[in-house]
Amino acid sequence: MASLPTQASLTLAQQTAWLRLIRTENVGPVTFRQLLNRFGSADAALEALPRLVKNTGKTPRITTLTAAEDEIAGLQKYGGRLVTTADSAYPPLLRHIAGAPPLLTMIGGKDLEWQRTVGIVGARNASAAGIKMTRLLCQDLGAHGYTIISGLARGIDAAAHKAALHTGTVAALAGGLDKIYPDDNIPLAHDIIDSGGALLTEMPLGWEPRARDFPRRNRLVSGMSLGIVVVEAAKRSGSLITARLALEQNRDVFAVPGSPLDPRAEGGNALIQQGARLIVGANDIVETLNLADPVRAGLFDREWEPDAGIGQPLDYTEPTPDDLTRLRTALSTTPVEVDELVQQSCLPVGTVQMLLLELDLSGQLEWSSGQLVALRP
Repeated sequence: MASLPTQASLTLAQQTAWLRLIRTENVGPVTFRQLLNRFGSADAALEALPRLVKNTGKTPRITTLTAAEDEIAGLQKYGGRLVTTADSAYPPLLRHIAGAPPLLTMIGGKDLEWQRTVGIVGARNASAAGIKMTRLLCQDLGAHGYTIISGLARGIDAAAHKAALHTGTVAALAGGLDKIYPDDNIPLAHDIIDSGGALLTEMPLGWEPRARDFPRRNRLVSGMSLGIVVVEAAKRSGSLITARLALEQNRDVFAVPGSPLDPRAEGGNALIQQGARLIVGANDIVETLNLADPVRAGLFDREWEPDAGIGQPLDYTEPTPDDLTRLRTALSTTPVEVDELVQQSCLPVGTVQMLLLELDLSGQLEWSSGQLVALRP
């Protein structure tokens, strides 16, 4: 299998600053990138945060240096490591999704094939036929050199990981590396590591997964994959969320057809009706992916260049309280494009972007797909 270099492009001090910034209240991946672009480095962004939100009146809780150093030390004791977008070891496909996590915690995976990957998802209450189909798909895909990505859930996810233990598999987690969910898959998680696979998450050690964390986990599964295969899924399920995210990320979506009489086939059959590729075996997946050119499609860099997030801060003019009032007037709980806010508020683009950043840091905004923004209700 092809391996990725594991050296970091950031110093330990820079890694620690990145960790402090991404762990700070209301700083998500998009906000993190905006802050680095605005101030040139994580250290400068951390220093600017208190004055940045002076107009909104709420300063986010900033992660302390001690807390960040403790997390890094705890991760090392646990056998894990930090991987940032500035590292060549960062999963290459994931780097190109909107809102890519700037930092992951990971165990294992140093010798995996990360550029030939297929995500397998499906029902937790999978049928015996669904489990068998998953096993056959993963074994055949592994024989073709593909690494299997899934979410370590019961049913189809677990079957996919088990079938790919000896050819390569990655489990994306909704909680911390030490908070495997469900508990009955803890032995499987150990098997994945022992066989050379990987566990990864964007959450810190000790983080208990919540319901809202699973869609975030699903975007990692689709983001690391060239294509997503849905084996069995109900009409309203997390597997269909993963398929939707895959489409938004410009990935291929495949589905195994099932009996119209089985509720577990409703989701997959609906995807096929909507244009997903119907598959009956691994060759259907391999042939489709072999026809694609990931480099030309922009999913891989021809030559990887580190993105250290260290550079010249952008010039900008400090917004005034009056600017904030004008923008608040243009905003509502209905999502709207940023360009529309610029027109309605009659403010410069840079001012609108800066004010949105301030409101985001104070926890007053919600971003949705398509980069639409709205006030929190």
